[in-house]
Amino acid sequence: MTRALKLMSETPLIDGHNDLPWQLRGQFNNQIKELDLHTLSTTHTNIRKIKQGRLGAQFWSAYVPCQTQYKDAVRQTLEQIDVIHRMCEKYTETFMFATSSQDILDAFRLNKTASLIGVEGGHSIDSSLGVLRTMYQLGVRYLTLTHSCNTPWADNWLVDTGSEPSRHNGLSSFGKQLIGEMNRLGVMIDLAHAPLSVMNQVLDWSKAPVIFSHSSAYSVCPHRRNVPDEVLVRVNQTGGIVMVNFYNDYVTCSKTAKLSDVADHFDHIKKVGGAGVIGFGGDYDGVSRLPEGLEDVSKVPSLVAELLRRGWTDEEVKAALGQNLLRVMKEVERVRDSLNSSMPDDVPIPYKEVENPCRTSFGYQNAGNEFSLSRAALLLILILQAGVTFNT
Repeated sequence: MTRALKLMSETPLIDGHNDLPWQLRGQFNNQIKELDLHTLSTTHTNIRKIKQGRLGAQFWSAYVPCQTQYKDAVRQTLEQIDVIHRMCEKYTETFMFATSSQDILDAFRLNKTASLIGVEGGHSIDSSLGVLRTMYQLGVRYLTLTHSCNTPWADNWLVDTGSEPSRHNGLSSFGKQLIGEMNRLGVMIDLAHAPLSVMNQVLDWSKAPVIFSHSSAYSVCPHRRNVPDEVLVRVNQTGGIVMVNFYNDYVTCSKTAKLSDVADHFDHIKKVGGAGVIGFGGDYDGVSRLPEGLEDVSKVPSLVAELLRRGWTDEEVKAALGQNLLRVMKEVERVRDSLNSSMPDDVPIPYKEVENPCRTSFGYQNAGNEFSLSRAALLLILILQAGVTFNT
């Protein structure tokens, strides 16, 4: 443990996914003005636990459920982004809002937890590249392509279970557009909830490395939320990262698990993909069951100590703690900078792919014409009916 804490004092522990913002909504409706995050006892995460866990940087999840799709997903996601900003502004002695790899290092030198934003679920952008760009301006630095529902442009992981039908055989043509725009902006592509088809398509198409912000190893626990070996190899080849999830159901495929079971996933990913593809993605405050020994964010040093006990070198542990994610983020930023002469993609998704009762067609000329023709047809029918009535 002494050695683990020393390494964590030299390299920031960067966690890929924490759902505390969703708990703030669920428990307090995002009313945090009177909340004391130092002593909050109904979550896996509070400031005391963050300090004990030596958390150097956190991607806070701006998550809203699939039930918001086609309704108010964008509004609710913006409110989650807002509560993350407000949390950082309220506790400036603990958090430093961050949007870059350099920000993470700067916060670590100041002994603060760098706080970044990831949006969990493509439904949050409502099939709009403009919304994606706006969220980037608000600090979002990764987008999980799907959660547990298909979007109008991407299939989700449940397709691989057979419980949901594929709509796109992976990504639609607009989905491919989105990948390009994420590369141009410098938004990391998160495949944590993607089916195998989407994993491979993105690995084929993306100019920048990808992340799995909170997934584990399929060969250790054959759950479709986990990453199969053939993809681990490709993640290695393309310079990406898999940040290990601590949820019991993804660790042991059962309701119970131990810290050593999580370490088994680290060992397997290192064996198949190499030490350069591993990170931490605990999924705290987003899951209902956690392993014995990893009950909250304060316990992570015990996992680091376990890896050292298993023979991991200091260099391998530092890579998993944060160096791997920093490398990925720097490469995403480099790709962004190489594309800075490219204009934003302003071709919208075809209206027929997103048409629903809650969506208007303003700006879509063809859709507008169809609407006008429909009104003309209806008017003609009414006139004819009136004529028949009059004649009768």
